[in-house]
Amino acid sequence: MSTATTAPEAPGVVRSALAYRPHPRHVPVLATLALLVAMWSAGALRYENFSHPQVLLDVFINNGFLLVVGVGMTFVILTGGIDLSVGSVVALTTVLSASLLEKQHWNPLLVIATVLLVGTVLGAAMGTMIHVFDVQPFIATLAGMFLARGLCYVISLESIPIDDKLFTALATKRIPLGGDLSVTWSVVIALATVAVAAYVLHQTRFGRTVYAIGGNQQSALLMGLAVGRTKIAVYAISGLCSALGGVLMAFYTLSGYSLNAVGMELDAIAAVVIGGTLLTGGVGYVFGTVLGVLVLGLIQTLIAFDGTLSSWWTRMFVGAILFVFVLLQRAVTTRGDTR
Repeated sequence: MSTATTAPEAPGVVRSALAYRPHPRHVPVLATLALLVAMWSAGALRYENFSHPQVLLDVFINNGFLLVVGVGMTFVILTGGIDLSVGSVVALTTVLSASLLEKQHWNPLLVIATVLLVGTVLGAAMGTMIHVFDVQPFIATLAGMFLARGLCYVISLESIPIDDKLFTALATKRIPLGGDLSVTWSVVIALATVAVAAYVLHQTRFGRTVYAIGGNQQSALLMGLAVGRTKIAVYAISGLCSALGGVLMAFYTLSGYSLNAVGMELDAIAAVVIGGTLLTGGVGYVFGTVLGVLVLGLIQTLIAFDGTLSSWWTRMFVGAILFVFVLLQRAVTTRGDTR
């Protein structure tokens, strides 16, 4: 009796499963995930030991600072803005940290707190210019980029090695994950930053306001949302993440150098866009940015495993992928507008 009553429902269930279509805003993220799986599979088939889990963990280790910077850039782009200063703030953080540690002999914890504060204040200042004085984000953050990079050269023209015990320990200490797998503290800090950002964006009123501003700023104003404070806070968060990324780069290189992170702002934007965040704002996920950073890291890893290609091929591949994803975003948004 029971089998007779449930049998007719099975074809409908199958048809509904086959007819499933993802939401348009999920399409870019799913495309990034598919690209990541395809790249990983191709590398595993072509190169020996590429499929070892430590290879993927090394991608996180080598790109932890970019992931943190990308998280801050995600907040900015979700509001429809842009931040060109992040690479210069990363460099300023490394130089300032190295100078305070090795020349002024500050306590390392005080150094970290100071550079994080500097990055946050610089970001908030750019956000204030954008909101209060109605300066275009491109111009305001371009000014911040020149200011931060100029301060690097004022502090030191030469690379400053870092010998501080805490920085050295955090740079070299490996956290075992079982077997022969391990990560560094930079990976832990980066993933913690991702988790906090995801919670803020999806579980708090501030996060909902960020999405509302990117969707339609005028509507957000009419709804009584704190648009001004939120925009300033978003750039402050980007500055904070850039400074934290600079601290992680200081761990990674154990030095401070004025030419660090040249072009990192473009890598961060590329990772965010490849991860599915719309440049016009309002749509995107931190998880997508993680996937975007992994795509960039896997491209570098594939080129390293090949051994015959120049590192400049990385830029070419990233440019091609970015072009495709911009077109995909355009197609998705156009389709969504016609519904």
